[in-house]
Amino acid sequence: MGEENAATMNHHQQNHRVSDLSMDGISQGGSKCFDDDGRLKRTGTVWTASAHIITAVIGSGVLSLAWAIAQLGWIAGPIVMFLFSFVTYYTSVLLADCYRSEDGKRNYTYMEAVQSNLGGVKVMLCGLNQYLNLFGVAIGYTIAASISMTAIKRSNCFHEKGDSSPCHTSNNPYMIIFGIVEIIFSQIPDFDQIWWLSIVAAVMSFTYSSIGLGLGIAKVAETGFRGSLAGISIGTVTKAQKVWRIFQALGDIAFAYSYSMILIEIQDTVKSPPSEEKTMKKATLLSVAVTSLFYMLCGCMGYAAFGDLAPGNLLTGFGFFNPFWLLDIANAAIAIHLVGAYQVYSQPLFAFVEKWAANKWPESKFITKDIKIPIPGFKSLNLNLFRMVWRTIFVIITTIISMLFPFFNDVVGILGALGFWPLTVYFPIEMYVAQKKIPKWSSQWICMQLLSLVCLVISIAAAAGSIEGVVTDLKTYQPFKTTY
Repeated sequence: MGEENAATMNHHQQNHRVSDLSMDGISQGGSKCFDDDGRLKRTGTVWTASAHIITAVIGSGVLSLAWAIAQLGWIAGPIVMFLFSFVTYYTSVLLADCYRSEDGKRNYTYMEAVQSNLGGVKVMLCGLNQYLNLFGVAIGYTIAASISMTAIKRSNCFHEKGDSSPCHTSNNPYMIIFGIVEIIFSQIPDFDQIWWLSIVAAVMSFTYSSIGLGLGIAKVAETGFRGSLAGISIGTVTKAQKVWRIFQALGDIAFAYSYSMILIEIQDTVKSPPSEEKTMKKATLLSVAVTSLFYMLCGCMGYAAFGDLAPGNLLTGFGFFNPFWLLDIANAAIAIHLVGAYQVYSQPLFAFVEKWAANKWPESKFITKDIKIPIPGFKSLNLNLFRMVWRTIFVIITTIISMLFPFFNDVVGILGALGFWPLTVYFPIEMYVAQKKIPKWSSQWICMQLLSLVCLVISIAAAAGSIEGVVTDLKTYQPFKTTY
């Protein structure tokens, strides 16, 4: 037990010792197994880093883009999407430069990068925003998965009982089912053991996005192009609603592009030479280009298909008619993708809390002791009581909050607004300025601060629009009684 405690407590010291040993190894020509920090050789490439980014980025956010473009119209919609993709690419390039500190030391997480470049209270603010955002994403994904599962049930009901049947279904049972599945998957100890879940999730995200795109093209071929240059017309909505919805659309698009909170962690998987920054910049360009193309296609074809009536979730707009089985496949793909996506975004939060608890109470057997459970034919399972209890409570809390506030589009908008400015724009710019010692009031410094200010205004507007949407929804809603 004492050895286990010591292992937990002295994780960093061990890394330093391994580092020292590996440096000795390097001097003796034995550097084939270890990197310069003493960790096992990283094997990531441009392709694996791009795959990680695309997996993280092309999530359920893609489904709200047709609705977002419907609020902005044929001119502003694509322009705003292009601008968001450019800002995301630019600030991601700045962030990639912050992976290594001036002395060459690696920063393994976003918080460590902020600690070594900025320090002080900003580290705490970054951590609070990052982990609050990850918590929020877990709630958003629970809501989205339940909507997709409800859609399958209703689609089959319409198919059996006819289109005139109401087929109302509560999504609460499906949130509970999703929660139970996540409790099971949350017991997987750490990030490097969920790679297979990530691959399945990535395949599923391309599946449902492609089905949505294909159905959009088919609908446009049938009914012709819809939509207008200025978006949803005043008359269909009031002037005030139009403004609020534009703000909310900005939040939805911001959410669809945000992956900065896990960029440093992805960069830490990349091998060198060439330098990690070069590889990451290439991966960022490739993945943002692929994502933007996919987003433009899905968002624009969805708007062309539905015009002002574009739904908050693209797939629900095709109704529950034939080919009903194709929509069932798409909705099942969303639910499966979100099982994996929930884990990808929750694992850093799990790791943070468990590391903090182990440092706080190193003598506690409840926190540090692993129980080995033999599984015939497989490796024995390491069960940790604290991990099991805390992760189960986390999933239960996210499920209950999801049942209380099941407003998918508004939740997505709030998440996009909360994470976009600080994590995608402010911290990358501030860290780059500090690291490169860019002089205050120089033209480069002024341009960067202006970009940050514009993005802050957009974030505040998006948050306001989404909160207004939630307030509107709350007027007509009863807790735990949402039906579709």
